Amino acid sequence: MDMDVKDEFDKYCVDVYGNPGSFHTEGLKAKQAVANARERIAKVLNCKSSEIVFTSGGTESVNLAIKGLVYASNGKRKQIITTKIEHHAVLHTCEYLEKKGFDVIYLNIDENGVGDIDQLKKVISENTLLVSIMYANNEIGTIQNISEIGRICKEHNVKFHTDACQATGYLDLDVDKLNVDLMTINGSKVYGPKGVGLLYIKSGTVIEPLMHGGGQENNKRSGTENVPGIMAFAKAVEISEAKKEKEVVRLTKLRDKLTNGILESIPKSKLNGHPSTRLPNNVNISFLDVEGEAILLYLDSKGVYASSGSACTSKTLDPSHVVVAMGVPYEYAHGSIRFTLGRETTEEDIDYVLEILPEIVSNLRKISPFNVELTVKK
Repeated sequence: MDMDVKDEFDKYCVDVYGNPGSFHTEGLKAKQAVANARERIAKVLNCKSSEIVFTSGGTESVNLAIKGLVYASNGKRKQIITTKIEHHAVLHTCEYLEKKGFDVIYLNIDENGVGDIDQLKKVISENTLLVSIMYANNEIGTIQNISEIGRICKEHNVKFHTDACQATGYLDLDVDKLNVDLMTINGSKVYGPKGVGLLYIKSGTVIEPLMHGGGQENNKRSGTENVPGIMAFAKAVEISEAKKEKEVVRLTKLRDKLTNGILESIPKSKLNGHPSTRLPNNVNISFLDVEGEAILLYLDSKGVYASSGSACTSKTLDPSHVVVAMGVPYEYAHGSIRFTLGRETTEEDIDYVLEILPEIVSNLRKISPFNVELTVKK
């Protein structure tokens, strides 16, 4: 957590401790603080403060967007369109709705992780209720053409939701430019606290709440507001927005140095995701003939913390569904590693990884029973 964000969090744990629903001085202080946070975030998203609903994080926001729209529709439209590389919060929600009789179409993606917009144009119809496509992928970093997808949805009078958790702090979040009706972001991706997020709901979009109770969040999400989390979240979003321009330039340089260094020094390695239209802090590489989990353990022992897929599914040994969806063999997916760069990442950190990683991969290959030929272009 950013230290200025932590200070904000601590302040609203102790100094402004009232329940926003209480009609006394301390409660009103908290209520005003939450209203202020909503206005500050609305300025970043270029929306009305009344269009922001605070939640417990990205997963709840995704569920509220998709299920909330479905429940409010009363079954008038039965089709949902998404992609094969969404976060599991979206995929598992769609799978749940398939069991309830909804038709879910999973768009194909190309070898760079870009969704098939031509396919979207063919399958979208008067029966389509919602399109949900993430802004930037959490595993491979590929950025989708959200504004164009939103334009297509508008033409067909179809609601459009985007999971923008990974995009926050790096990409433009202007909801008008993006043509979105619903957008999810969360706190932990912007150096804020875990367990807080929001759902942008465009005025006129009818959502049925998932939780009922005291009617908080404009009757969209009942439950006493997480005031410290909300205030820290707002602070984190503001700081990320202020640092965005310089950080994107700095991280892109480090990202490319790490990518090129790995591909040049380690044979049979391949970059996953779009080579340029990708997040500035994401490097996802497949190493043939080794298991990604083994590489992770060796890196961890040397103080380097990486991932073999989504952090939310790191306990499974299944290959990344995102890498598999790009049409590469399972051997590539099993050997994929995701490095995520951030504010504290330095050029010395990149040099250190480039120093230790070739030997780790080489040693693991010596004891590996596999020997797969590299058949996909780097």
